[in-house]
Amino acid sequence: MQNTVHFVLQAKGGIGKSFVSTLLAQHVINETGTVRCFDTDQENTTFKHYAALAVRHVDVTDQSRLINPKKFDSLMEILLREEGNFVIDTGANTFSNLLAYMIENEIFTLLREARKATYVHTIVGGGDTLADTANGFYAIAQKVIGARVVLWFNEHFGDIKTAEGKQFTETQAYRQSLGRLTGTVTLYRRNAATFGEDIRKLNTRRQTIAQALASSDYTLMEKQRIKTFSRDVFDQLRALPW
Repeated sequence: MQNTVHFVLQAKGGIGKSFVSTLLAQHVINETGTVRCFDTDQENTTFKHYAALAVRHVDVTDQSRLINPKKFDSLMEILLREEGNFVIDTGANTFSNLLAYMIENEIFTLLREARKATYVHTIVGGGDTLADTANGFYAIAQKVIGARVVLWFNEHFGDIKTAEGKQFTETQAYRQSLGRLTGTVTLYRRNAATFGEDIRKLNTRRQTIAQALASSDYTLMEKQRIKTFSRDVFDQLRALPW
C-alpha cells in the first residue's frame, strides 16, 4: 500500500465518518508506517482532534462561512504532487460540494495519472439511518468513476435491513452498485454495555488503538475488548484487494 488516497464520503452526518477515518488511518500506519490526514469538516472537526494522527484541517469556507469549492485546490495540489498515503475525512456540510468539485474537475482521473491508487470509503448504517445512508452510497457508486469504492456497514444503529425486513445487500440499490465495489468492511454491533462503552471511551478521549492499549487509564478487560474490536476491523481491511 503505497501512494494511496482515501476519501471518506457520506452525505449524512453522525454516521461514523470520523471514526472510520481514524480506523483507516491507523490501518495505513500499521501497514506502511506513515499516513497524512486531512479534515475538511467545517463544523465538527472530530478527526482533527486526534493528536496522534497529526490531522490537518482544511478551511474551505469564505468570509461569509459559505463553502468555496476553489479552496479545495490547495488540498488537491498536495494529493497530486506529493508522495505518501493520505486519508481525507469529509463532513456532511462539505459532501455535496466536494463530490461535485471532484467530478467537475476530473480529480479521480488526475490522481490516476499521478499514479495514485484512489479509494472512496462510504458508510451505510442500520436502523433509522439506512434509507439516508443507502441513498448516499448509491449516489457515490453511480457518480464516482476512476476510484475504488469501499463500503462500510455500521451496525451500531441497528440491523442493515430495510423497513420491510429485506437485507440491504438484497436491495436494487446495492445490486446495481455491486460492480463498483472493491470490498466491504463491517463494524459489527456488540454488547453496548461492554464493547460499546469501551469504544465510546476511546472516541471521547480521541485516542488511537495503540494509545489505549499503552495507557493505564484502561483496565485489562477494556484493553482486551478494544484489541478484539480492532483486530476484527484491521483483519477485514487487510483482506481487501488494495
